[in-house]
Amino acid sequence: MQVDWAHFTPWSSLAGGLLIGAGVALCVLLAGRVAGISGIVGGLLRPRPGETGWRLAFLAGLLAAPLAWGLFAPLPMGRVEAGLPLLALAGLLVGVGTRYGSGCTSGHGICGLSRGSPRSVAATLAFMAAGFATVYLARHLLP
Repeated sequence: MQVDWAHFTPWSSLAGGLLIGAGVALCVLLAGRVAGISGIVGGLLRPRPGETGWRLAFLAGLLAAPLAWGLFAPLPMGRVEAGLPLLALAGLLVGVGTRYGSGCTSGHGICGLSRGSPRSVAATLAFMAAGFATVYLARHLLP
């Protein structure tokens, strides 16, 4: 394995991790809620009184962050090497997994692990293993 030193970004990665950690901590401390994206969006689909404002603010921040970054530095170009049907299937599988796992990668992997939740440890191990297996199959076994 080789490190791509031209694209190695330890400082911006550290800054991003610190911002994510601060956002998760503030969400728990100020709103008493876990900052899992599927739960936040799910709460907007079934709104309860007093729950909509902070959820919309959180999602607005997620959308505004790359726009703000773009004011100071060029945004990285995303590249997806898959067709629309495969992307739709992948999105469907992620959605089903999120429902069966009672949360998404951000909810379990960031918030749940930091709280020491056994359920989040199991969920994170499961989705990481599934991701590793998928990449291995796609890169090495399928044409």
